[in-house]
Amino acid sequence: MTPQLKVFVLPHPLIRHWLAVARDRSTPFPLFRTALQELSRWLTYEAIRDWLPTQEIAIETPLSATTGLVIDTQTPLAIVPIMRAGLTLLEPCQSLIPGAKVYHLGMVRDENTLLASCYLDRVPSEIDPNTRIIILEPMLATGGTILQALKLLTDRGANPELIRIISIVCAPPALQKLSPLYPKLQIFASAIDETVNDRGFIVPGLGDAGDRAFGT
Repeated sequence: MTPQLKVFVLPHPLIRHWLAVARDRSTPFPLFRTALQELSRWLTYEAIRDWLPTQEIAIETPLSATTGLVIDTQTPLAIVPIMRAGLTLLEPCQSLIPGAKVYHLGMVRDENTLLASCYLDRVPSEIDPNTRIIILEPMLATGGTILQALKLLTDRGANPELIRIISIVCAPPALQKLSPLYPKLQIFASAIDETVNDRGFIVPGLGDAGDRAFGT
């Protein structure tokens, strides 16, 4: 059976609440940023649920000897926030996996052609193929930005089977482009919206996540 891209849209009431806050055009930018941070926290929590390797250790409680499971610190972990909007998702994600390295990747989309270009690359030239990577990209709209980011990472050694994407809102065009190229990819999102307009924005979406998060 051919593997298929998996998109997990999580029905948790807190995710629904903060998504509604983020969508509302009247939400002031500090609260909008808080909404994205809360969504990042809950989505990351679900994304790493069965993903982080553990190891058994011996423990002495105040009463007896026992064993416990802890995160295997020998497993390489990395977070890739796609700037600038991805920066809003970084702190909550990093707080859940503090041992992860952070590889900043700045991408900008031409408003006329909708093509993305890279303006900041802090990704190592060689990536350990065993590295588990979380990409933070609030909006998966046309798919151009995330495809460039994935190509850059995989060209440098990243294993796409060990990559997970945290996205606030996805749209069909991006998912349709990702599916044949990265069939084992997993995406954790708050919603899959209906479409993308002629300006490359998700509809109904939540507008320009970067502008709204930073008040610019």
